[in-house]
Amino acid sequence: MSPASMIAIDGPAASGKSTLAQRLASKLGYLYFDTGVMYRAVTLAALRREVSIEDEAIVTEIAKCLPIDVRPPSIRDGRKYDVLLGGEDITWDIRSSEVDANVSQVSMYPGVRQAMTQLQREIGLRGEVVMVGRDIGTVVLPEADLKVYLDASDEARAYRRYLECQERGEGEPYQEILRSMRDRDRLDSTRDLAPLRAAADAIVLNTTELDADQVFRRVLKMAQN
Repeated sequence: MSPASMIAIDGPAASGKSTLAQRLASKLGYLYFDTGVMYRAVTLAALRREVSIEDEAIVTEIAKCLPIDVRPPSIRDGRKYDVLLGGEDITWDIRSSEVDANVSQVSMYPGVRQAMTQLQREIGLRGEVVMVGRDIGTVVLPEADLKVYLDASDEARAYRRYLECQERGEGEPYQEILRSMRDRDRLDSTRDLAPLRAAADAIVLNTTELDADQVFRRVLKMAQN
């Protein structure tokens, strides 16, 4: 039996989606595509232009014309890919706390999601891809051969993000990360458009007590069977 050609991995922030997807893509020789970077790029662009994130019309127009590109990593600094905006490397800029605080609002706008979703679908339907996001299995790529929804406790996810910040030399307090993460989860799970949820045919895997190797081995077996 051939391995799954289109793999969708969804779940809340810091549940282990990106780590899993990157390892799966490497093992299978597939494209690794973290769709969340597109919404982060739109958010960063809006913040840089000093427009109100609450202004849906302006943010949507920005999204429609942004030259966003995602490529294999060109620098060995812990990144899993390069994210380019008009040729500028914004890979780490889109991970700032300010972008974290605003990306859920931006991703709620129908026009923004439509612009990003179309591109994501085109990439996904080519096959041999591992796509990561919050609505891949439900909206972007419901045709996926394998759908996995990762979850973990709020505290475990916040601590993982805290460690990531420490590694990058950022001193954001754990409690602030936890508060921000809970706010984002609430927004993502209650929005009318493409809310955060597991697809009906997704395999739900709680990673609170699992390390990255354990999660990888379990999902790799699913992908190969």
